[in-house]
Amino acid sequence: MLNLIAVIIAIAAVVAALAHAGYLAMLNSAANKKQASGAPVAQYVRSRWPIAGITTGGALLAWLLTSGSGFADVLAILVAAGSGVTATKALQSTQQRYRTGT
Repeated sequence: MLNLIAVIIAIAAVVAALAHAGYLAMLNSAANKKQASGAPVAQYVRSRWPIAGITTGGALLAWLLTSGSGFADVLAILVAAGSGVTATKALQSTQQRYRTGT
């Protein structure tokens, strides 16, 4: 049962981390199309890539840890929860920064 919980949390963390990375990729693509006027956005995105990479790596590591025993499952839950929460907060922060009036 603990393993199932660990797997679900790890998958959710991977989804959150990939959502953040995907949003940054979308912003970067749009900023590069605007050339000089998109430079501040592109610079911001470049500063956020390390966070996206670390959270994605942490979530994938947590998913890998779910193949272990009880202690590995607990460790996977902790790593996945940390990565997922960090990725979600980073995504929300980026969205708030570049949200347009809708």
